[in-house]
Amino acid sequence: MEEMIYMAMRAEYIWIDGTEPLPYVRSKTKIVPDGTTEFSIWGFDGSSTNQAPGDNSDCVLRPVFVCPDPVRGGNDVLVLCDVCLPDGNMTPHPTNTRAACVAAYEKYGDQEPIFGIEQEYTFFLEGRPLGWPVEGYPAPQGPYYCGVGSIETAGRDIVEAHTTACMDAGLTISGTNAEVMLGQWEFQIGPLDTVRAADEIWVARYLLYRIAEDFGVDASVDAKPVRGDWNGAGAHTNFSTKAMREGYEPIITACEALGAEGKIAEHLAGYGTGSEERLTGYHETQRFDEYSYGVSDRGASVRIPWQVHLDQKGYIEDRRPNANMDPYVVNRLITNTCCEALA
Repeated sequence: MEEMIYMAMRAEYIWIDGTEPLPYVRSKTKIVPDGTTEFSIWGFDGSSTNQAPGDNSDCVLRPVFVCPDPVRGGNDVLVLCDVCLPDGNMTPHPTNTRAACVAAYEKYGDQEPIFGIEQEYTFFLEGRPLGWPVEGYPAPQGPYYCGVGSIETAGRDIVEAHTTACMDAGLTISGTNAEVMLGQWEFQIGPLDTVRAADEIWVARYLLYRIAEDFGVDASVDAKPVRGDWNGAGAHTNFSTKAMREGYEPIITACEALGAEGKIAEHLAGYGTGSEERLTGYHETQRFDEYSYGVSDRGASVRIPWQVHLDQKGYIEDRRPNANMDPYVVNRLITNTCCEALA
């Protein structure tokens, strides 16, 4: 009798933990039959991820987004999950910020909100930014932004591997570039809807960390990775609705709404940690405790691109979110604030 061979594939379940003030990306591998397209819920020990006490530690992973695994290849997949309570009802866990983001999109989806997120990050090796000397500092900022050459850049091989991985995973990555500080880079995800943009940022971050791991470096989303006269790292968030893409008045309405009473503090609280260090009024930022918007103004809280002003329609760029922000929180806040004003 011929022996049957069990054909299998790997599904890497990815989720966001409960670490404060900034959550970590976690993952574990599930072996499933080859060709699996529907992925089941899966439990994990929440007491080891700051999501449950030891005497009641079970949490549930619920798949929400699946794409090819470009690191392993073959039929293997990445399975992004949100976290639920083990109550039999798939009640969102208190650390599950995706649920509120979904609710915002369901409420205002008829306005067709779209996001494009610019994720900045910094490579570190042995405790210092990649490419920096063991002692002292590199040459001042100036030649590194969109730089070319071994002196002006550090880590391009990692960036290329990450970009290829995002493309092979089918993510909507729309560009990459070297940033203002040596060892600092950016990739862009979008344009996508409120929820999908956030999903893809988290998967792209997972791939960034995973690929940097293979190169023996750390990819940091610290908002101010180096103190002093060096740019911080942000996640500039571009936003539009159907009305904004068709006219200029809704763009001004959205800008005014983001600066309305109570909104500045509410948004800043959800835009990641380190705003006081990064948003100083210098290095292409507005102060964290002030609000402004303007055309082509990278010193404003919210920038209206020059082409948008020229065309009298398009989108806005909220420059305040930090690189370490939770995109589910940021996208929820912007969707609720702007769409409510535009309703």
